[in-house]
Amino acid sequence: MKRPLAVFVLALAVAGCSGGLLATHGDAPQVYRVAGAPAAPSGGASLPEALAVARPRAASSLDTERIAVVRGSGFDYFAGVRWSDPAPQMLQQVLVEALVADGRFATAVTAPSRVPVEFLLDIELREFAAFYETADALPRVRVQWQATLLDARSGTRVASFHVGSMAAAAENRRDALIAAFQQATQAAVDETVARIRAGSESLRR
Repeated sequence: MKRPLAVFVLALAVAGCSGGLLATHGDAPQVYRVAGAPAAPSGGASLPEALAVARPRAASSLDTERIAVVRGSGFDYFAGVRWSDPAPQMLQQVLVEALVADGRFATAVTAPSRVPVEFLLDIELREFAAFYETADALPRVRVQWQATLLDARSGTRVASFHVGSMAAAAENRRDALIAAFQQATQAAVDETVARIRAGSESLRR
């Protein structure tokens, strides 16, 4: 069963999020964090190995707390909103939370970690932005990354796959935009966990 993402508004007033996306009011930006909500374990056979999730690699334009927007060929950032952490760091934690909740591995941690691990999940973040196809269109959030599961001891590639998802904002407003990021991110995380789960039988010793 799909689980909803929890969107935590860390600023004082949710009402302030209802303004236009590109409006600038001079106030402190509204701060959001997209994070996985607790979920029941997958129920499959568990593995004794530990898995670490590396901080996703990303272009400098995405390795930021600012929320990216693309209009045509132009790249920019929304005014008045930001993530609580740079997007790669936030997504690293989301993936760890999802893998811990899934329960397939003995443990899942962020890398680097003092916990000895047998496997490392490497992510290359390629898209994490809202796209406007036309000037009057509603934004569509696109999340895309390349995932590679490595044997941490030998550096051998165990599996590699591409993940991509998209979600349209219901309105051209900040709360709707964050909800679209929520939906697209959840879909990408769910697919990543499912792909790792599907291939986990080959990891048995």
